[in-house]
Amino acid sequence: MAQQFEATLTGSDTTVDGWVTETGNGIYTFKAIDDSLELTIAKNEHGYWERIGGSEPYFSAWVEELAEQISINKTTV
Repeated sequence: MAQQFEATLTGSDTTVDGWVTETGNGIYTFKAIDDSLELTIAKNEHGYWERIGGSEPYFSAWVEELAEQISINKTTV
């Protein structure tokens, strides 16, 4: 069963609430509750988080913001 948890990303005017789902192989997808945003990230070959898919436009800072929430969630589970 895929791991899922709530997350919030900082938008330009307001926050974006949604759910993060671990889809396997270290790939995580954030999907906004209102379907306004989707962001998929994974670690690259150097161990750095990067965007591998999702909706446009997006803020590059969301990658690190989401990675931090993934890290926090993995240590509390």
